[in-house]
Amino acid sequence: MTRGPATPLPSPKARRRLREAASLTQTQLAERVGVAPGTVRAWESGRTTPRGRKREAYAKLLKTLAEEEESAARQAARTPQPAPPPKTEPTGDRASAPEACPGAEAEPEPEPGPEPVAMPMPMPMPMPMREPAPESQPRSTREPVPEPRPAPAPLTPAQAFDALYEFSAPALVRQTFLLTGRREQARESVERAFQTAWERWPEVARDRDPVGWVRATAYEYALSPWQRFRPRHRHPEPPPADPGDRTLLNTLLRLPPRHRRTLVLYDGVGLDLPETAAETEASTPAAAHRLLRAREAVAGRLPALADPQVLHRRLAELASNERLGAARPPTVRRGGERRARFRTRAAIAFTVALIGTTALTVRTAPTHYEPPVSPGQAVRGVPPRVAPGSLSDEELELRQKLRDQMQDGPERLSPQLE
Repeated sequence: MTRGPATPLPSPKARRRLREAASLTQTQLAERVGVAPGTVRAWESGRTTPRGRKREAYAKLLKTLAEEEESAARQAARTPQPAPPPKTEPTGDRASAPEACPGAEAEPEPEPGPEPVAMPMPMPMPMPMREPAPESQPRSTREPVPEPRPAPAPLTPAQAFDALYEFSAPALVRQTFLLTGRREQARESVERAFQTAWERWPEVARDRDPVGWVRATAYEYALSPWQRFRPRHRHPEPPPADPGDRTLLNTLLRLPPRHRRTLVLYDGVGLDLPETAAETEASTPAAAHRLLRAREAVAGRLPALADPQVLHRRLAELASNERLGAARPPTVRRGGERRARFRTRAAIAFTVALIGTTALTVRTAPTHYEPPVSPGQAVRGVPPRVAPGSLSDEELELRQKLRDQMQDGPERLSPQLE
């Protein structure tokens, strides 16, 4: 059975633009599609993609919104814009003013302000700040010319990185402390994550959620199983001073790493369930199951934290009570650059060593095969070799007897009857 191609969808940015152009909130759009508001938020951020019937319904609704927007634009283009009515400028000649209707009272003059310019057809209006005011117009009715504001200069990559670090680094250090229970490890994890972000800054700068990118990297480094083999991990750090904070931190550290990370993201950071599932690389039902198991474990040890609101407040208090500072952005950037230079030089040195070893091997390796010589073995049962010398009488007699016989052998024996 073959499956047909999926219904095409516009880009996440275009989805959000169509919803905002139709004056719909994410909750209203979610009700029309039949999903949760967090799901619409994940679709518009590009973290998840709709599938199946929800994808078809979402694509159909977006197509309808796009058609409505196009029809409204065409109707606005066909409707001519009426020109503003001309207005007589005040002059000193009373005869030029229009005659007043009989019985009508003179109306007070309006407050001085900008006057509309009458035009025969729609066309770009000249900027009033460039044209001088007419001589017939009183000085009091002239509008003050506003000074043009200079456009803000674009930030350099270093300035953008520093702004992102100063905005999110302190909170990320406190969140990572809830995962590890170690102050220095939390600080180092966040710095390593930002150094990795600085190395891949073009990718991170274009990401829809750079803080989420750095947070995911810091959590992965902090919860790495290789951390337990470091010498620093063998020496425990002093626990929090408050007994309640110590109990809550010990309860968090007893949770499995995946459950602990899900609990911190949902109840600590405040992400919704689809975003938590996307950051932990799990499905939404799996993330919900981990969250429920983590809450049950915390409530079983601390019954007062069974309410999610109370748990959120206590997690925020636990993270805020610790004095967790972060290094300055230039220090982090320089540290990342030094680490990148060290890795580059190490890779170059290893490559040079590998090339040298290969060249030496090619130079000294034999060009033909030489079979190995088998080791000698002692042979037993062979009489020792006798050195040549004078023959004995028996040997002389035997030699003479052999010489006297015929060379062709003895004569043929013929059988005889007896």
